Amino acid sequence: MNRQLMGEELSGLSVKELQNLENQLEMSLRSVRTKKDQIMIDEIQELNRKGTLLHQENVELYRKANLVRQENIDLYKKLYEMGGSRVQRENSNPTVQIGYGSTSNDTSIPVNLKLSTPQQTGGDAPTLGLQLH
Repeated sequence: MNRQLMGEELSGLSVKELQNLENQLEMSLRSVRTKKDQIMIDEIQELNRKGTLLHQENVELYRKANLVRQENIDLYKKLYEMGGSRVQRENSNPTVQIGYGSTSNDTSIPVNLKLSTPQQTGGDAPTLGLQLH
């Protein structure tokens, strides 16, 4: 019977037997196609679900990046407004130089502060920092 389902050893079969064999094959093929279609539908739904989650995550990351960018701008403004500070632009990073005079001969030791990019600290929230240079 399996050979006949594979299209072999058909020579001794009557028209009615061939018709029954054809019906069996069509029913089997229909079942296989239905199963394949269901698997593809399930995979498409899963991919759509993952796509939606990724989109939501991207929106949240974009929102967080904007908050960090605004915090950097606010820090820059605060540093700029500090009395006696000199603000420079180096490689598009705001730099503030503050001189601390000694009491004996008023020699200044420059301290360069730079706003740094957000860094992960092991938690979910990035941290902002000032770097001394």
